[in-house]
Amino acid sequence: MNKANNPHEIIVSGIHLELTAGLKAHVREKMERLFRHEGHIVRLKVELECDAKHDHAHKFIAKGHVVIHGPDINATVEADECYKAIDLLVDKLDQGLRKRHGLHKDKRNHPHAVEFDGVALPKAI
Repeated sequence: MNKANNPHEIIVSGIHLELTAGLKAHVREKMERLFRHEGHIVRLKVELECDAKHDHAHKFIAKGHVVIHGPDINATVEADECYKAIDLLVDKLDQGLRKRHGLHKDKRNHPHAVEFDGVALPKAI
């Protein structure tokens, strides 16, 4: 992959759904929002599924998988329109990345206290 032309790896696949160029462009455009928050994202995988057996309100399913250093982030949303499902998926992944960033920030700024009860410490010279 040429990093100069495409700095982020976004994999889009369709299940029982024909992916058009417009649909792929919409996914890539919306997913760029995630890279603003977290620069250490290795890969984004997006699966769009059209399930005719579901009821009409949950016909389209969008699944997202963010490969990042540490635990990966997964999300799944259902909607009646494909573009709406993509928007909801981006919101959910964005929320997960913000939560993860907040947890790491708290851990970095508030380290756990260490107890030295009953331990003989050396005297300072």
